[in-house]
Amino acid sequence: MYSLILLLAFLFIMIVVGVWGMRKTSTLNDFFLGGRSCGPWMSAFAYGTTYFSAVVFIGFAGKQGWGFGFNALWIGIGNAILGATLAWLLLAARTRRMTQNLDTMTMPEFLEARYDSDHIKMIAAVLIFVFLLPYSASVFKGLGHLFQQTFHISFDFSLIILVGITGLYLVLGGYSAVTVTDFIQGFIMLGGTIAMVIVMTMKAGGLKEAITTVSTNYDINVPAAQQPSILTIASLVFMTSFGTWGMPQMVQKFYAVKDESVIKKACLITTIFALVIGVAAYFTGVLSHVFFDLESVPKLASGGIDYDMIMPTLMTIYLPEGLLAIIMILVLSASMSTLASMILVSSSAITVDLYKGYLHKDVSEKTSVGMMRALSALFIFVSYAISRLQIGFIVTLMSLSWGVLSGAFMAPYILGIYSRKITKAGAYAGLFAGSGSAIILTMTMGAANSPLASSIAMVIPFIVTPVVSAFTKKPDDALLDKAFANIGKKRA
Repeated sequence: MYSLILLLAFLFIMIVVGVWGMRKTSTLNDFFLGGRSCGPWMSAFAYGTTYFSAVVFIGFAGKQGWGFGFNALWIGIGNAILGATLAWLLLAARTRRMTQNLDTMTMPEFLEARYDSDHIKMIAAVLIFVFLLPYSASVFKGLGHLFQQTFHISFDFSLIILVGITGLYLVLGGYSAVTVTDFIQGFIMLGGTIAMVIVMTMKAGGLKEAITTVSTNYDINVPAAQQPSILTIASLVFMTSFGTWGMPQMVQKFYAVKDESVIKKACLITTIFALVIGVAAYFTGVLSHVFFDLESVPKLASGGIDYDMIMPTLMTIYLPEGLLAIIMILVLSASMSTLASMILVSSSAITVDLYKGYLHKDVSEKTSVGMMRALSALFIFVSYAISRLQIGFIVTLMSLSWGVLSGAFMAPYILGIYSRKITKAGAYAGLFAGSGSAIILTMTMGAANSPLASSIAMVIPFIVTPVVSAFTKKPDDALLDKAFANIGKKRA
């Protein structure tokens, strides 16, 4: 009953915010970037709530908490320091300045303008639309499992509810609606995760008893031969931390900040937010060793461990109904924010980068916004269809998306905002080397090694891009002067 009441209240708020956002949205800049007017709290919570979703709370916390034991906490710590702090400090100011210098608002537009290429935008737009789908599907999949356990309804019906909720407020309100709901959702996430950790720790007998029990049971549940190597742990920290640096929906947050005075405050807020959410989520997953053994842990029909069901089962059995309702809204909040950002970026890839960029350059703002709304709805539907097929574990689906997209964009984007020496040919080489190696390595190394495959795919372009740039035609000086105007200088 508590869960249903909270869900209906949450849905009502999302609709109200969506209608409010619709009244503020008349241009593409409004719909996609909220008019570049986000302050520190809005920017920080937009970044943090996009970072963490059902993928972390359900898929990663369950699989890595069970498989890694206390080593899983390093992932949460790495996400906060590397994925949040360093990203804001090293990328935000340069990204905002250069995108304004070049008058761009999407990753494909930026790559086209920075490297004076007629075709890189088209390739980038297709990669974004296609490979954000598995990530979006993994978020829906995690939410579906939680709804299935909480409301005792079918997985398919759970997905239909989620599609409806997400579509309503996003398609109506765009980025303005998303940032307001991110702010609300951020506080729900903080309060809910802290309460979840406290209750689960008390259920485990207190912190000291919980640590002792996990330390003992982990070696029983996960034999030494199955315990992860340092390389496996490092690859997950690397993928989930540095991977965000090249993801279009994360970089978008830097475009939208109001001014550079926002950045340091947003950095601090995001770091604290990420540390609390990341460590709390993985710590709860680690506590699965207190409540499950090899016989009672959720199983697949084949007999293997169903990692995606560990957290939903743990929460529905051991959390009181009222707190479970809050946690459900917490995970829904985190996931809707992530989904909203991915859907906005994906729909912009078709509307702004392909249709407006190549087919109909003079399309009106009204038509463009209408297309963004229609494509957002289409993306949600396709994500639903993929998640309904139950293809692979959540971690595998997300690793593929992060590997391809961060592998494709991170080197051309980051090297492009720091170095005048990176050439168009170097950018193309990095884009193809990263995306191609992610796909090939994920297929050849197997699902168990998908995070390592993605990490390798992110590193390769940082070697390929500068090497190719060293032997190819240099960029035009006038273009570089425009792109790097005021870059590296303090604003007056």
